[in-house]
Amino acid sequence: MSTISVVVKHQGKKYDVDVDTSATGDVFKYQLYSLTGVEPDRQKVLLKGSQLKDDTDMSKVGLKPGQMIMMMGTPGEDGGAIARPTEKVKFIEDMTEAEAAQQAGATPAGLQNSGNTCYLNSTLQVLRSIPELNDALKSYKGEQSMLDPTAQLRNLYDMMSKTQEGIPPLGFLHALRVTYPQFAERERDGQGFAQQDAEEAWSQILTQLKQKLKIPEGDAAKDASFIDKYMGLELTSVLECDEPGAKEAGEEPKTTKDRLLKLNCHIDGHTNHLRDGIVNGLVEKLEKKSEVLDREATYTKRSQISRLPKYLTVHFMRFFWKREVQKKAKIMRKVTFPLELDVVEFCTDELRKALIPVRDKVREVRKEEHDIERARKRRKMNPIDGEKAQESTPSSSKDKKKDEKKPSGGDVEMTTDETFKTDAEFEAEKEAEVLAAKKELYSLINQDLLKDEGANQSGLYELRGVITHQGASADSGHYTAYVKKTGIKDPVTGKVGEEDGKWWWFNDDKVSEVEVEKITALAGGGESHSALVLLYRAIPLPSADGTQ
Repeated sequence: MSTISVVVKHQGKKYDVDVDTSATGDVFKYQLYSLTGVEPDRQKVLLKGSQLKDDTDMSKVGLKPGQMIMMMGTPGEDGGAIARPTEKVKFIEDMTEAEAAQQAGATPAGLQNSGNTCYLNSTLQVLRSIPELNDALKSYKGEQSMLDPTAQLRNLYDMMSKTQEGIPPLGFLHALRVTYPQFAERERDGQGFAQQDAEEAWSQILTQLKQKLKIPEGDAAKDASFIDKYMGLELTSVLECDEPGAKEAGEEPKTTKDRLLKLNCHIDGHTNHLRDGIVNGLVEKLEKKSEVLDREATYTKRSQISRLPKYLTVHFMRFFWKREVQKKAKIMRKVTFPLELDVVEFCTDELRKALIPVRDKVREVRKEEHDIERARKRRKMNPIDGEKAQESTPSSSKDKKKDEKKPSGGDVEMTTDETFKTDAEFEAEKEAEVLAAKKELYSLINQDLLKDEGANQSGLYELRGVITHQGASADSGHYTAYVKKTGIKDPVTGKVGEEDGKWWWFNDDKVSEVEVEKITALAGGGESHSALVLLYRAIPLPSADGTQ
């Protein structure tokens, strides 16, 4: 190891430092950290007029013995001091099962198959991915009966939070079968319980929670239904007779509002994408008696969304009753779906007017953040080009001064008053612009939507969970669930870190981690696993101060 002794000057003090020329700039900065208490990311070390970067090769900066190096920067709030941990460090082997299950990165609990109960296991896993639902269930003080599905769901989720093993959902399963006897149906040979449709289980569980699970609603005297608040959408529909005679006789279109818990994706021979199926589901033909014609007539019912919930359920209507075989057959057609869903086009004019400014600003902010990240990566890969790019864009006033100082003889007079931005200063300026844009984004949120914490305020959703089915009919085959991994939550600050983009795959009691490519492959096209129910969550928006 070759070293060179230099002198570092910081805030009037001088430090003798032996520089390892085989190391990089970040190693040198950590040496200075041990001497000055200034964290490496707060240091500005100047070598020959330029700032030292973390990945700089110290053998190529031309250091000489005794050379004076300037350093600027001050310690952070903690003064650079290394504090003793306030809590005793506990190793994983010394933890209880419940403590280990609640550690960052722990594998979540699976659910044992109790005989054709994969439909229920997959449904419960996706529902459990809604943090607000878990919080509401913890506060549930309703019936404490073993036959109350809501109380049993609360108990089940509590048990699942304290283990990484697969557990049988027997208490909830029994309560569900008593409340909804269809789930207690036996196989034709009477040897066990029959397979069921996961979407039917999802709908019945939501119906039960809608009735039982109440949460405080601001200053309102009456509590609100959790399901209505966070998962309920409203459709405004116009029913109009297709026959000209009805209009001529004075029959007016009829407008109604309906509260639903899901959007249906109708699949036909022209459905290739989720959007196609949603469009199909919002237009319906029906036969009913016309009062003015005094006979049966054809009507068209056109619906638009007038309220978007924070959590949106989308159901692929893949099963239909096949008379010749007397069971629910499956539509195998491939239907793709996005990881981010824009539903603005399906909304009423009034709701679109509130959503579009926010949606468009979200995209603008994302582009700015993407440009900053791309520039950061480019400078890291080729720092010399990054410096040249910044040095080639000095302020216009300085350009003017430089031009004014050019002598008529053609020689260029050197100036010393021109300064250039460092990488840190350049990034800080761009990040300030993004912060200002996020504050502006918050100001664009419709005030009525802002008051409704259970509503979507942008019209954009991100995919969080998928229930899949493998097989040719609803009464057979196998159901599994995919849930997107959340970022690790800091136990001190409560802030949630960035997500790694991976997903948990729940195959009954077997739980594994998969890449996002596995999700995009669930579009169907055969008897392999295809998406049946999608759970989307409204994208998070910044707060008034621009933070997420």
